[in-house]
Amino acid sequence: MALASTVSVVLGSIAFGIFWVLAVFPAVPFLPIGRTAGSLLGGLLMVVFRVVTPDQAYGAIDMPILGLLFGTMVVSIYLERAHMFKYLGRLLSWKCKGGKDLLCRICLISALSSAVFTNDTSCIVLTEFVLKLARQHNLPPKPFLLALASSANVGSSATPIGNPQNLVIAVQGKIPFGKFFMGILPAMLIGVVVNIVLILCMYWKELTITKTEEEVMEEGVVQEEVLSHKFSPARMSHTPERNATPGKKAEEGVMEEPAMEDEISSHKFSPARMSHMTPEVVHGNDAEKSSSWTGGFTKPSLQVSDVKKLLAKKTLILKTCVYLVTVGMLIALLMGLNMSWTAITAALVLVVIDFKDAGPCLEKVSYSLLIFFCGMFITVDGFNRTGLPGALWNALEPYARINHASGVAVLSLVILLLSNVASNVPTVLLLGGQVARSAAALSPADETKAWLILAWVSTVAGNLSLLGSAANLIVCEQARRSQHYGYTLTFWGHIVFGVPSTLIVTAIGLPLIRG
Repeated sequence: MALASTVSVVLGSIAFGIFWVLAVFPAVPFLPIGRTAGSLLGGLLMVVFRVVTPDQAYGAIDMPILGLLFGTMVVSIYLERAHMFKYLGRLLSWKCKGGKDLLCRICLISALSSAVFTNDTSCIVLTEFVLKLARQHNLPPKPFLLALASSANVGSSATPIGNPQNLVIAVQGKIPFGKFFMGILPAMLIGVVVNIVLILCMYWKELTITKTEEEVMEEGVVQEEVLSHKFSPARMSHTPERNATPGKKAEEGVMEEPAMEDEISSHKFSPARMSHMTPEVVHGNDAEKSSSWTGGFTKPSLQVSDVKKLLAKKTLILKTCVYLVTVGMLIALLMGLNMSWTAITAALVLVVIDFKDAGPCLEKVSYSLLIFFCGMFITVDGFNRTGLPGALWNALEPYARINHASGVAVLSLVILLLSNVASNVPTVLLLGGQVARSAAALSPADETKAWLILAWVSTVAGNLSLLGSAANLIVCEQARRSQHYGYTLTFWGHIVFGVPSTLIVTAIGLPLIRG
């Protein structure tokens, strides 16, 4: 694309620059409005500066991506209510044989859950649990937090629903779910194994601390806390939630939806008598007393325990339906059905099956993330229309062709740097079309491979630094704000592991990508 007029290039660059500053530094002192408002401001400036027309701005919003994001969010919320993440957490502590075993479990469960439920969700629900397990085994939290965040990023690369940039790539590249999955799966599996080996090598001594007698006695107390751990509602926000105290939840608009099993234990029965045509709920020996008043005739009655059994059976049926619908959604995606409508259909099926007001569940959807994407689509489209990204790519393209190893290396380094400077989703929006067109000139198969390379590198790039991905920030913030197990994971403490891990995992995975 040729460069636009000088005025459009300058104004479009200013609008994109404001968006970038607020996306990377949401609490910047001179304009602390956050990422979501920053993306809307960037999109608005593109329209005000006449870089794009209002119709072009509306056209830039990718509805299939927003639909897929919304659908997977709702499904994730119902899975959280069905205790899916609680079961995953308990799997971590089941017959655990020490620090190294625990670390391997964290890496595997984090990677697999992130491929299905997104990396942000996995990190939100597992961070507190990982901190408790580290304390139970008298081990430092740092290697386990690094394992959780880094494995979540690597694992999420395998599917289009693993992270937001993969959604963009799958939709814009028109890559079916199954083809995307099979193209990156070998790299993801080897990447997770390599990541485990690197963490074990770097923190071998820290993972072999011997417990004292007092610590062994304390382990029993912590074990009870681990088994009774309750997860916070799964939210797939682009940034970690602020820590909310119970007294402030109503003010912040956060509505807790009780888990399905919790509804049973909290159920209260009314003492009011029913009419003579309906069975009564009779407590204890009240049935005998009732019989004496009625001349030996006992009205049809239900014991409290019977009602609880009925509620338990209903809960079991609902939970089973949630799991079956989720499996059905994954099968439909693997069969190549439309991804966004498949996710929306699964979400609405769960709403109907639940058979109650869906408001509390829908309120947990991260609408701020959806709005962030709307503003980002407009901002990046406007910046692309200035012609500046195209001109920069034209200068780089001869050295970044994927038909030879040096070109793949150059392209990967560019993606790694841009993903940590401009964030991975804007990087994909800026480079995706350019890289795909360049690869399509070589062969159609190379076009798909180029999209998958972009997905792999931009996702693993999140492990480079603490600011490289939202999953890293979620783990860092939730660990720091944990009331009983607080731990601060510093920027430099992360980057010492992040740089070698990112470079090695990326390099080993690239030859395994198949278009």
